Amino acid sequence: MTRRRLLSILLILNVAVLVSVLGYKTYLYLNAPASSALLVSQIDRIEETTRDKGDLSIAVIGDANNSIGVFENEIVPRINASGVDFVVSAGNIVSSGGEDKYRAILGTLSHLHKPYLLTFAKNEFEEFGGTRFYQRFGPYFYSVDLPPVRLVFLDATGRTPTDWQESWLRDILRDQGDRPVLVFLGTPLVDPVAETLFQPDSGAWSEPEDRERLLELLETLGADVVVSAGASTYSDQVVDGVRHIITGGAGGFVLNDETSFYHYLELTVGPDGTNVTLVPLDTAPTTMARRIEGLWFYVYSLFYVGIWNFLLIFTGLVLLGVYLYNRLFRDRHYYPSYEMPEPVDLGRPMRIAMFTNTYLPFTGGVPVSVERLKRGLEAQGHEVLLVCPAYGPTQDEPGVLRVPTIFRSGAMIRLANPLHPRTWRTVRDFAPDVVHLHHPFWLGSLGLRMARALKVPTVFTYHTRLEHFAHMVPLPGAVFRNVVAHWIISRFANRCDRVIVPTPVTRDYIRLIGVDVPVDVQPTGVEIQLYGNQPAARLDALRQQLNPDGRLLLVTVSRLSPEKNLGFILSAMARLKTEGAPSFRLLVLGDGEERTALETQIDTLGIGGDVSMLGDVPSDEVPSHLAIADIFVFASAAETQGMVVLEAMAAGLPVVAVNSSGIDAFVKTRCTGYATPENLAIWTDTLHGLMVARTERESMGAAAGEAAAKYSIEAFSERVVSIYQAAIAASRAR
Repeated sequence: MTRRRLLSILLILNVAVLVSVLGYKTYLYLNAPASSALLVSQIDRIEETTRDKGDLSIAVIGDANNSIGVFENEIVPRINASGVDFVVSAGNIVSSGGEDKYRAILGTLSHLHKPYLLTFAKNEFEEFGGTRFYQRFGPYFYSVDLPPVRLVFLDATGRTPTDWQESWLRDILRDQGDRPVLVFLGTPLVDPVAETLFQPDSGAWSEPEDRERLLELLETLGADVVVSAGASTYSDQVVDGVRHIITGGAGGFVLNDETSFYHYLELTVGPDGTNVTLVPLDTAPTTMARRIEGLWFYVYSLFYVGIWNFLLIFTGLVLLGVYLYNRLFRDRHYYPSYEMPEPVDLGRPMRIAMFTNTYLPFTGGVPVSVERLKRGLEAQGHEVLLVCPAYGPTQDEPGVLRVPTIFRSGAMIRLANPLHPRTWRTVRDFAPDVVHLHHPFWLGSLGLRMARALKVPTVFTYHTRLEHFAHMVPLPGAVFRNVVAHWIISRFANRCDRVIVPTPVTRDYIRLIGVDVPVDVQPTGVEIQLYGNQPAARLDALRQQLNPDGRLLLVTVSRLSPEKNLGFILSAMARLKTEGAPSFRLLVLGDGEERTALETQIDTLGIGGDVSMLGDVPSDEVPSHLAIADIFVFASAAETQGMVVLEAMAAGLPVVAVNSSGIDAFVKTRCTGYATPENLAIWTDTLHGLMVARTERESMGAAAGEAAAKYSIEAFSERVVSIYQAAIAASRAR
């Protein structure tokens, strides 16, 4: 198995994992468990079990952080076996507020045989965890009134305003009497006795003035003990008569030394006050072993509880690695290969399967190009099977397989069913010698898969500049234009055996985006005889119908869509009128989704009497419409060839066009017309100059006709056959 094959398999597996993880995380967010307000039932259990007790025993944990090795496997069994009445988390029982973390802690708490109470802290709050805590457990701050003690839980995350909580504290503790008050807070109010490696968590009362205000309030209200998490240590000190305990060793990352170690607390609360017993967890014999063990517990918890996040990050890194490997180490061929095998002549007519996403009756450059190639190949005796979408009720067409459509949008977009069984069966029975693909996706991708299954070579014709269709794609326009469109083309082209482009400029672009398979420059052919031999009577009748007042006649042929830039031409027509150009009329042949907008622009510019929107003219009538015109105008910058420009030249028309790829290969300035920058003033002035120069128009038209004569359908199809033969030869050589 080749290295490239292994990389492809690795890439596919990681994409599959990535999609699965994202799908699972989406499932988690959309399907939250039904548990809600669990603290209510826990408080009921606590009140029931402590009703007649004088002293209470409370297990207190801090910073459990979803730990499996420490909290679930070590602390929970010890608490279950002890005589404590219930458990209190001083905060950070989860490692973060994600849906998967909350689900994991629910699983851990299900192993706990004692009732529990939770403090809302930093980890519970982050990653939108506040809503999850509230839905599953209850409010962010609350109190539990038991006969021997009053338990108060505050929200130090900032989710609840501090002034509100302080006012609430005054109300509930004003007449507390002699009963002990234990306050649980997710972040420390005082610094730990021993210095910690990491700074303790900060919260709503971390600013000095806020901290002093709460400390003074707790002293005034007679709070006995404040227990907090948020620091990986154990600390016990008295400040202004209030005992402050920090506990952060129930599962988070600790150093396993004398100040930072795994532990939990047992608090005994009764008439004699509050006694605190530290319960350390010593599971390894030496300091070094304990540190290694602590690191392992931490990593193990991250992996176990955050397995989906781990896989998400891991697959992302693998994909990045594969991408960098391909960019840095895969050999690229920027120059054509001169060691290609000689083209293979099969000694019989070829069988060619073509796949295209657009075809007749839809009118456009790609359908016309494909139809001409099919007709030219069949005229040479070759057999063609064309796979394309259905545009309505299917009819029997020789050599055409219409695939049922599963989605349509406007006249242009038809998504054929790529899983239709008849397609596979028909192409397999046809047994093609080569597969010709006209689009880099959908039916094009289907054709590529079928060619590989049948072990036949593939040829891809790059027809369309995808980046100019960003307005039709549900992605940010700049992202599609600058990245996605070029990636689609390069990735697809490199999976084929050869690529056909219509112009040298397009070949340069293909190479620039990283295509390193052989590239052949081959423009689509034109029916030269059709454009040069129109009946005189037909032309006279058409002139009388479309231009009865004998104006100078301009013509353009284009689909009416934004990328064709017809609004530019209309603006130029208005400018010609204001500059005193000769009386003219513009014929617009074509239809599309922008028709209404263009008609509105015509009315706004006041050129309704000078522009005729003829709609979709049948393809066999286009030559006669071109033949009666004087100048062909074109403003699209989205062409790879601009086939209508070559057709206009075949009809003997000089061309005034916006210079772009697909235009510069045919329109030679001052010879067959003018290719100008996309500048309204320059383009209009150039057209104006040609309108008033009849001799120049006629000489340019004659030169255009001679230039177009080189691109006949016969020569076009013969050259494509030689490309097929070269692809077969290269495929056999491999």
